[in-house]
Amino acid sequence: MTEQTPRATAFPTSLLEEADGEGRNPTANPTMGEIISTRFSRRGLLKGSLAVSAIAATVSPLALVTADKAKAASSAFSFTEVEAGVDANHHVAPGYDADILLRWGDPLFPDAPAFDPRNQSAEAQRRQFGYNNDYVGYIPLDGSPTHGLLVVNHEYTNEHLMFPGIVQVVDGKAKIAPADQKRVDIEMAAHGGTIVEIRKVDGKWQVVRDGRYNRRITSATPMELTGPAAGHDRVKTSDDPTGTKVIGTVNNCAGGVTPWGTYVMAEENFHGYFAGKLPEGHAEAANYKRYGVPESTYQWANFYDRFDIAKEPHEPNRFGWIVEVDPMDPNSTPKKRTALGRFKHEGAESIVAKDGRVVFYLGDDERFDYVYKFVTAGRFDPNNRAANMNLLDEGTLYVAKFAPDGTLTWLPVVHGQGPLTAANGFNSQADVLIETRRAGDLLGATKMDRPEDIQPNHVNGKVYVMLTNNTRRTADQVDTANPRAKNAFGHIIEIAEDGGDFAATTGRWEVLLKCGDPSVAAVGASFSTETTKNGWFGMPDNCAVDSAGRLWVSTDGNSPKDTGRTDGLWAVDTEGEARATSKLFYRVPVGAEMCGPLFTPDDETAFVAVQHPGDGGEDWEGFARPSYYEDLSTRWPDFKDDMPVRPSVVAITKQGGGKIAV
Repeated sequence: MTEQTPRATAFPTSLLEEADGEGRNPTANPTMGEIISTRFSRRGLLKGSLAVSAIAATVSPLALVTADKAKAASSAFSFTEVEAGVDANHHVAPGYDADILLRWGDPLFPDAPAFDPRNQSAEAQRRQFGYNNDYVGYIPLDGSPTHGLLVVNHEYTNEHLMFPGIVQVVDGKAKIAPADQKRVDIEMAAHGGTIVEIRKVDGKWQVVRDGRYNRRITSATPMELTGPAAGHDRVKTSDDPTGTKVIGTVNNCAGGVTPWGTYVMAEENFHGYFAGKLPEGHAEAANYKRYGVPESTYQWANFYDRFDIAKEPHEPNRFGWIVEVDPMDPNSTPKKRTALGRFKHEGAESIVAKDGRVVFYLGDDERFDYVYKFVTAGRFDPNNRAANMNLLDEGTLYVAKFAPDGTLTWLPVVHGQGPLTAANGFNSQADVLIETRRAGDLLGATKMDRPEDIQPNHVNGKVYVMLTNNTRRTADQVDTANPRAKNAFGHIIEIAEDGGDFAATTGRWEVLLKCGDPSVAAVGASFSTETTKNGWFGMPDNCAVDSAGRLWVSTDGNSPKDTGRTDGLWAVDTEGEARATSKLFYRVPVGAEMCGPLFTPDDETAFVAVQHPGDGGEDWEGFARPSYYEDLSTRWPDFKDDMPVRPSVVAITKQGGGKIAV
């Protein structure tokens, strides 16, 4: 997810300039671009001085379709495409409704106050829908596709959009007033997650405010550390000498719903919440440098010592985990499952392997970092939910190594294997997991272009990896067979695990798409020729596979300045002659990021999350961004009921009912 944490003094001038993290991998491990380059050079597909546009066409043998075949291709999706563009509203394909279900500040309980942007409080926010909704999951109640629990992550806060009157424009630059404790407490309450009961009535979704499962999880919710790192000295603090009790969760990006019906939240850019300086020569210095701790984006350390590493040097080791929540018990304690590793987790989508073990795919969202998967030691029991509740405490974490010949090896991130020994500073599995990134470095994992959502497909047995971008790649890394310098648009990789077994330790890989505008030869995009000017996209971020096995991709980083369009949700064909054809189904308002998406089990509803609408709007003349800062309070009232002017979850349904895109 975009690293769009608030800045203390100014705002980015371009979404792409700030979109893909610092890039903190110091190793000489091969990058994915270098591997793609080597692979296709060996195949001899690129000879002589071919144009970059021709290079893109040779990314995969499956992408070598002729123009005639492309014209005859039959897409798995049936809908009239939305026109790409930029304005202050959202748009969905003709014949569909996009209804706002929840917005930041909406009451979740009968006693919750109505939203008032000029009279916010932490107490109110803890009873209201949180800020910047990201992951969206659906857990059916009694197996129903029309009555269930919506689980939603609240990734981070944008102070300049949340609080009227704190922004001033000085010499043409926006400045944010320093935060006081009241503002910090509201921010902390706006983070975390929401569990809320919803029901479809007469074709429209409604929030059940008196639902007995309704719950807010915040940066102050007590949590438990479990698994191999729990209780280790490196996670002990003055407030928690046991190393097992953590207060809160932050930067929950994407996530997942497990086969046994729990909700998992991925802690991503946790480094921005910490400030201060470690004592000279502290043992955690190299560890924290690898993760970018501290970045001091937020001002929480001014009021809470646990975010000041000078006072609590082990606190950052208690963040960067996968958090599991039991949505069926609103009084349960969320658990940070350390067996799945510590890094900047994007998501945690799962699938049951052939032998009943459960496989979770995990991306570390930073330039040049890695793709992982976790395979449980125990097997899923569909008839005994209680037997599954601690499956995430034991298993094997793997990191991916992509070879030039198209093969893939999953390397075990296990203490005592290979370089993961005391000689390299790993005295236990706890050390390996606390420093998962360094373990991946030593194992020689492949450096990727910001791994984000990774989605296994239960129908075709493939796995889809979203790689958003990497604008730090330099021109001297480019040759005729890839990679692209300043890879602003990203790509999608398709994995086929050996034997169709998601738990396999080997597999094969292909590039499904190289993203960007295919009409610009220098971009090197590889969409099919049937993809229209509205159908191409850049910066793939989240994705979903519906019950029919069709791939849907949402984006983060398209903007008026950089792509001439807003982010949105695209339908992407992965099979047959239509492979690599993309169509625009829904687009968000200017400045917003497209998150989610999630389909109900009957495929009759797509839930999508609209993050930070209006942010970065200075790139669009019609948005009048300077007055937006100065007169922020005038922008809060809902202009119309169908406009997401706050972060919102939107329910998309077909008019008259029926499955989406059929």
